[in-house]
Amino acid sequence: MASPHDIVAGIIAQDPVGMEQLRAVRRLGLPDWCIAAGFVRNRVWDHLHGIAPPRPPPDIDVLYFNAADLSKQREVEHERRLEALSPGLPWQVRNQARMHLWKGVPPHHDTAHAMTFWLETVTAVGVRLEADDSLTVIAPLGPDDLLGLRCRPTDFGRTQRAAYEARIAAKRWRELWPKVTFLD
Repeated sequence: MASPHDIVAGIIAQDPVGMEQLRAVRRLGLPDWCIAAGFVRNRVWDHLHGIAPPRPPPDIDVLYFNAADLSKQREVEHERRLEALSPGLPWQVRNQARMHLWKGVPPHHDTAHAMTFWLETVTAVGVRLEADDSLTVIAPLGPDDLLGLRCRPTDFGRTQRAAYEARIAAKRWRELWPKVTFLD
């Protein structure tokens, strides 16, 4: 029987558009990188709702971790490179080594640790395309909620309850994925 990580990887691997986007990001050679959030969540939930092909996410969240260069300008440069590789896509590149600054939390150790400070468990799942074309799933809180169609706040999200609820409403998740159960 396939592991939950393998199931997520299998869903992503079936999507040629998503795989092409992963190839583009891999070409940047970023340290400790993945594409996460809606890139994974939307594809998995669309798959589990029988929606094919998956709907494109409103943005493509590229994460990496480089504590030696915390400049916003570097992120912009990476976005420009991705735009040149795959034009017209909503690339959003963020160095997770600096994300703690605006959240008022201790510095993150790596990309996976940074994801534990997101609002929902189902968003804290990313994938990386390795040099051998295998997919690595980064899910510091596990992929079970994502695959089980359960949305719940992370420990950090529980401290940001209004933001958690507002995000779900603004993104229309209840409408887009009616099989999802929303938990406290």
